[in-house]
Amino acid sequence: MKLRILLASAALLVLTQAPFALAQTKAVKIGVLNDQGGPYSSVTGPGAVAAARMAIEDVGGPVLGKPVELVAADHQHKPDVGSAIARRWYDAEGVDAVFDIYNSGVALAVQRLAQEKNKVLISSVNTAEITGKSCATNGLQWGGDGYALANLTVKGAYKGKPESWYFLTVDYAAGHSLEKDARAAVEAQGGKVLGAVRFPLGSTDFSSYLLQAQASKADNIGILGGGTDLLNAIKQADEFQIRKTKQKVIPFALTTADVVALTNQTAQGFPLVMSFYWDENPATRAWTERFRKSQGKLPTDLQANVYSAVLHYLKAVQAAGTTDAKAVLAKMRDTPVEDFYTHGARIREDGRLMRDMIYAEAKAPGQMKSKDDLVSVVKRFTGEQAFLPRALSECPLVKK
Repeated sequence: MKLRILLASAALLVLTQAPFALAQTKAVKIGVLNDQGGPYSSVTGPGAVAAARMAIEDVGGPVLGKPVELVAADHQHKPDVGSAIARRWYDAEGVDAVFDIYNSGVALAVQRLAQEKNKVLISSVNTAEITGKSCATNGLQWGGDGYALANLTVKGAYKGKPESWYFLTVDYAAGHSLEKDARAAVEAQGGKVLGAVRFPLGSTDFSSYLLQAQASKADNIGILGGGTDLLNAIKQADEFQIRKTKQKVIPFALTTADVVALTNQTAQGFPLVMSFYWDENPATRAWTERFRKSQGKLPTDLQANVYSAVLHYLKAVQAAGTTDAKAVLAKMRDTPVEDFYTHGARIREDGRLMRDMIYAEAKAPGQMKSKDDLVSVVKRFTGEQAFLPRALSECPLVKK
């Protein structure tokens, strides 16, 4: 099978003039658009591209008699840059579907473009808006989202009595959405949110934000951000010795890659809300070993989500006999999602994949059987338990 991986900077993709010949593609062509070197690159980034490549391999050969070609680029967390890349891919390079993104502003912009161009976007973003009031027939949401992160994290932190919270929130759409959902979850338990402060993506100095959180005297300081932002906030919280007081620091978007970066000595007890954990069963362990051979590290659930989405999309293209977005999306919705860790999950009419979610906690070093034995799975939730109830959806595609 012909497979080409193109890793290009966003600037090069935007500025280079596209040959008209590329518009007449002779391949089934897909793209991974995400953070290739910034704050979220360790949880998506090159590993998500590798996961997409594994899905292409697992299709087992050409699709519709054509090779499958994969392109990838860095959106730099800028909606205008991400839109320009996606527009070029859709219009000039024959890309039919874009995956991952993991930035809500970029995802919302590209979803509007996919709808306009009759193309496909399958994103892994935390904002519930993408399948809420901004939902689109051509957009799907494959991993977790802010509603699931907020509700499962707050429920996991609940120790039998209402508590007070203060939030440190990343200042873009997904962070705002997550904060809204977290506030609602706290208040539903009788707790209070004493305040919140927002920090820009890519922050390195959290001292002023942490001092405000300390001064609030809230029982819990929730960090609503991910990647290096989350790591920096946790490390600096420990420099202020916040966790040695009665205040608890609770991350809302921790991944296994973050646990490795922090070490279990630091991360022990922290919650993780995930769609996939590498050590659940023989199938997850076998896939992880394949991933590790190419990447040298464990996969995150976000990277596994890209594998799952690409595999389901390519199966649907084959079954539909075409790359036409409407036909492929109809087939994707009609067919349950089946892969090495997803079983019988269905896509709801708002585009949300109703998959199982896991609530886990990072192990203490003394509990670890090996260096990769990172978390204890506490509870598994069905999609209906984890995600926004259908009756509460703001998506106009959902019939009440």
